[in-house]
Amino acid sequence: MTTRTALLMAGSMGLLAWAGLVIFTRDVAPQNIMAFVAFFLLLIVAITCTLTPLAYGMAARVLARYQYRASVRQALRQSILLSLAVTLNLLLRALHSWNLFMGITIFGAAVVVEILSLAKK
Repeated sequence: MTTRTALLMAGSMGLLAWAGLVIFTRDVAPQNIMAFVAFFLLLIVAITCTLTPLAYGMAARVLARYQYRASVRQALRQSILLSLAVTLNLLLRALHSWNLFMGITIFGAAVVVEILSLAKK
């Protein structure tokens, strides 16, 4: 699969996921735990598929100056990491357990994981 095909697939899946999220929030009342689980899973997919082409585009522009080639796998890893951090913060907020320290800690852990994965290369 070429890079262009992978990015177009991620973008189209992102649009479908956002449409599914809008339809889901309009039609399903958040009365049970399965509704919350489905909402957050749709949110993770939507954010991941939206951020993958953006992360690839930004990395291709910024890292081209340093003779470092951006890859779709790296962009997908970064978007998954960021979407999990955002979703975890939103989940804690929905459970009334979120505070600023937890938000900073979650994003700090995401940055550390990304630095470790880049150092492994």
